[in-house]
Amino acid sequence: MPYFLRYPDIIFKLTLQHLYLVLIALSIALIIALPLAWFLNRHKRLSNIVMGFFGIVYTIPSIALMIILIPFLGLNEKSVIVALVLYSQVILLRNILTGLDGIPKTTIEAANGMGLSTWQIAWKIQLPLALPVILAGVRISAVVVVAIATIGAKFGAGGLGTLLFDGIAQAGRTDKIWTGAIIVGLVAFSLSRLALYLEKRFSYPV
Repeated sequence: MPYFLRYPDIIFKLTLQHLYLVLIALSIALIIALPLAWFLNRHKRLSNIVMGFFGIVYTIPSIALMIILIPFLGLNEKSVIVALVLYSQVILLRNILTGLDGIPKTTIEAANGMGLSTWQIAWKIQLPLALPVILAGVRISAVVVVAIATIGAKFGAGGLGTLLFDGIAQAGRTDKIWTGAIIVGLVAFSLSRLALYLEKRFSYPV
């Protein structure tokens, strides 16, 4: 609390940086995952290969993955954002595919019978019905991304990880460590609750 009360401007700035990393990464990850999952749902043979690839990426330690990206993207926030996007894919793809697979085939057949095009079915039928499951994946991804984004401070991306690493480097500065850890937890909790609210809001009664 003393650090929070003495330096609210610094904490606010780092929190905004952290949110920027998280929201940009999640947005890009969704833009990639939605059409990719729709494609994989129509081409089942490729699904195992793609999911296997992202599953392997997910097992790579976050620091190692960011280091691998440095020669291509530099020591900056780009490497961090790309790493966060890659980590999100396996979670988002799995949930989107589950949501699409859970749509009754009779519903798709009825939409085809009504003369809807493939894109109309995807936008008006599949996306709305799969949305609660998709949002569940977003909720899990948000928590994971918020946590991993703390590592980004080591790679010039800023964020709340700065407090954690500064506290470790400056012996005895547990105030920075506790402040950073608590706010990271609050950010993760807040995003999780928001996604959970949206998930329930768009759930269809059984």
